[in-house]
Amino acid sequence: MQTLTNKRVLLGVTGGIAAYKSAELVRRLQDQGADVRVVMTRGAAEFITPLTLQALSQHPVHTELLNPEMESAMGHIELARWADLVLVAPATADFMARLVAGRGDDLLTTLCLAAECSLAIAPAMNQAMWGNPSTQQNCTTLANRGVHLFGPGAGLQACGETGLGRMLDVDEIVTQAADLFTSGILAGTHVLITAGPTREAIDPVRFITNHSSGKQGYALATAAIEAGARVTIVSGPTHLAPPDRANCVFVTSTNEMYNAVQQAIQDVDIFIGVAAVADYRPVTVSEQKIKKSAAPSNNGITLQLVENPDIIASVANSEPKPFTVGFAAETESIIEYARQKLVAKNLDMIIANDVGDDDIGFNSDQNRTTILWPDRTQEMPIMSKPAIASRIIELIAETIENND
Repeated sequence: MQTLTNKRVLLGVTGGIAAYKSAELVRRLQDQGADVRVVMTRGAAEFITPLTLQALSQHPVHTELLNPEMESAMGHIELARWADLVLVAPATADFMARLVAGRGDDLLTTLCLAAECSLAIAPAMNQAMWGNPSTQQNCTTLANRGVHLFGPGAGLQACGETGLGRMLDVDEIVTQAADLFTSGILAGTHVLITAGPTREAIDPVRFITNHSSGKQGYALATAAIEAGARVTIVSGPTHLAPPDRANCVFVTSTNEMYNAVQQAIQDVDIFIGVAAVADYRPVTVSEQKIKKSAAPSNNGITLQLVENPDIIASVANSEPKPFTVGFAAETESIIEYARQKLVAKNLDMIIANDVGDDDIGFNSDQNRTTILWPDRTQEMPIMSKPAIASRIIELIAETIENND
């Protein structure tokens, strides 16, 4: 089973002899399902060529902070937002010292400062450098700031000495990277998630729908699984591969989604309504394709619509009520409308996002959200949808624990 499926790993390579292992690390990360982009320092390029890592990762390798080509395509801030994990391997003593100092004088340190996702480093240096009090103090400082340290290992070093300071074996680094996405904070719970759009038929050929891609709902299903939950996802039509280890129920219309939710809701602990559900459906569905020539005039046709059942309101008012989380996809007055929905539908949390912004809308790989509770609000920066999903799951778990 791939342990890093659909995860985005930004691999930083610094200037140590262990940089040659980064080629194998790219491959092993990919073997576990990760999409890997590489950033190299100038020192790293003295040990292994960017062309090698570009060929292996199948993406351009980034080396310069002020690169016009990079800034016109995926700028350094966008690259930081793209990642679910920044992994620096090898991480030299110099890099660690600059990270502690908050330096941003090259691309890699700038990305580390800008990244909102997890940051992990795999130290690699001479055993005496590793044992130096300055290096040890830097390790303590980084750990206290939430940086994950992978290793180092002990053994024979390139300099001929033996001791602590070797970069961990590649497979161990990959294992520890995968473990960062597995928290267990929802262990023992059943999470039901709706995702994607619904379609309301007009005739056998045409239907009413919306632009939802299902990406955020599927990312939340994956994040909940990584948190230890048993996950059921009721999905409208999408082009996405079903989340691994989720029980998937595929539907088309709002009525079908409503019925599927009602059948599953009795033993659900947490319900997350991410689906962009059609509010209305045609009163009648033509059994045959409606011909243009059959219209009363040749200029238009009138559809009579009827309201669909409110899936999330029915869940929020059921007995027993699961912890209920809604989504508010708005184009104006985002926070105001989201809070109205939170109150009107008796929700425990709601996530508001601006679907009118093409950079973070339905089909984007990124999102910027605001999370609302009955008593508070928290804004989230632009992040990848998987990163936002992980944060939402953390906040759900924290809210439930605080309410107990």
